Amino acid sequence: MSIHPIKALSDNYIWIMKKGIDTIVVDPGEAEGVLNYLKENELNLAAILLTHKHDDHTAGVNKLVASYPSTPVYGPEETDDFNTETLRDGDTFDLLGDTFEVFITAGHTNGHISLLTRRALFCGDALFSGGCGRVFTGDYQAQFIALQKFKQLNDHVMVYAGHEYTEKNLNFAQTIDPENESISEALKQAEKLQKKGRPTLPSTIGREKEINVFLKAETLDEFKKLRDARDDF
Repeated sequence: MSIHPIKALSDNYIWIMKKGIDTIVVDPGEAEGVLNYLKENELNLAAILLTHKHDDHTAGVNKLVASYPSTPVYGPEETDDFNTETLRDGDTFDLLGDTFEVFITAGHTNGHISLLTRRALFCGDALFSGGCGRVFTGDYQAQFIALQKFKQLNDHVMVYAGHEYTEKNLNFAQTIDPENESISEALKQAEKLQKKGRPTLPSTIGREKEINVFLKAETLDEFKKLRDARDDF
């Protein structure tokens, strides 16, 4: 299965998984780019996957379903308005011959989930390259627990996050850990890619363990201080 990003809104990525002529769309914050991609490549929409309820990850769902009426929508309880299949922590389901594992990664929203299939992690706004999502719920412990879950994954797992925040995240990381050569090198690479108009994603769990200061936080208090500092950066 191949995975392709579609840029959306100001800095979102909609991820397209393709197997033959069938596709799975993850977090469609808008529909037009997806519809154009499907039409131009003569593809079928097999399913929509949602990680959380925010509009920049769901606003394209209704238009996509209107164009492909039989499309199932898989999402957490907080996206029940869209779901045909509601996913809960620990669930597994099969699509296009692959098995997806569901685990709760709350904090950004109360019901945020992440989806893992083979070596691909679709983590919405729970984990970014060099960062993590804002804790809009105020539940820093939930977000800290989510990060511990990510740290337990295989280093080779590829991280398909929902936004292009890498460069700013790594600029922040340098203020926290200025002697970290991995962060400096990753920032140079991110800057080069962005100048060429290319995405910095996917990353990998192994890479994030080296450059993501939030994954390095060893205590809840340390994580909260980092997150508060990043909010003001």
